[in-house]
Amino acid sequence: MPQIIFLPNEDLCPDGAVVEAEQGESVLDVALKNGIGVEHACEKVCACTTCHMIIREGFDSLDESDELEDDMLDKAWGLEPESRLGCQAVIKDENLVVEIPKYTVNMVSENH
Repeated sequence: MPQIIFLPNEDLCPDGAVVEAEQGESVLDVALKNGIGVEHACEKVCACTTCHMIIREGFDSLDESDELEDDMLDKAWGLEPESRLGCQAVIKDENLVVEIPKYTVNMVSENH
């Protein structure tokens, strides 16, 4: 079973976290299931950038992003070559190391 290592994020998981993941789950769903309250203003339909994450290790194990995700990512704060939307990054069989950026483009927290 793959693991996801979430790097420390001051607001969402100050100590970081190492969690088990099922193949086929999105990185966002795994975070939420483990109490890491990542914003997801569009309810996981690839219509915003609030679940922007940076895949520090294991990026190449994910399917490539599609055109819609790429268009959304262009609007994300702190975009990097290994950026993905957590709702669209589906886990395969490799461990991942994930950084949740400090900021999003959301003006107000949705508090899901």
